[in-house]
Amino acid sequence: MTLLTLGACALFVRLGFWQWHRWQTSDAAWTRFARGADAVRPLGARALGEVALFQRVSVVGTLDGRRQFLLDNRSYRGNPGYEVLTPLTRADGRVLLVDRGWVAFTGSRARLPEVSLADATPVTLSGRVAELPSPGLAIGRAPPAPRDPWPKVTSFPDMPELAAALGEPLDERILLLDPAAPSGLTRDWQPPGMSPLRHLSYAIQWWCFAALAVVLWALLLWRSRRAAAAGRSAA
Repeated sequence: MTLLTLGACALFVRLGFWQWHRWQTSDAAWTRFARGADAVRPLGARALGEVALFQRVSVVGTLDGRRQFLLDNRSYRGNPGYEVLTPLTRADGRVLLVDRGWVAFTGSRARLPEVSLADATPVTLSGRVAELPSPGLAIGRAPPAPRDPWPKVTSFPDMPELAAALGEPLDERILLLDPAAPSGLTRDWQPPGMSPLRHLSYAIQWWCFAALAVVLWALLLWRSRRAAAAGRSAA
């Protein structure tokens, strides 16, 4: 019983510290997300990877409405849909992906939502620097199929897979287009992951389990010794 209690306590304490570290990471990410909205900074000649995550930047380029990606398995307020990734070609020829927002599922995989753009003209866009969405587990990943027509449906791809489908190198990060930008798509960007306080509460919960295991062990040990003492007295 003592060995089982020690093993359970060690597990609960370790899980608590795991959630504690997740709380620290999540809290830092949410803080960066809040600070990034302070001001829009011109991207200039830099790549998105050279800018702080979630910082708002402005960039000039041309959107390519002929070749777009639809990120599958993206929901908004419980409704299924896609996020639309559109290539933006900058003046120096480098390409980055702009997340233009969420669009609802049509009800059929054979009928994709309408995400076309007007004729390509140079535009100035602003948005947050972000990374591609990633699943908690590797289940449900589906890179864009080379033979599929545009827009290509994909689920939790990585940047090399999108670059291969596009046929040219891409910036390592994406731009979350500001909600005020036109095109009619839903943009209600939120900090990544669950609330930091939930991770903190889970950490405290695991440590409480460890404390409870010690209390139960002590109680059972006390009852065992009391029963043994009563047996000796009766003898």
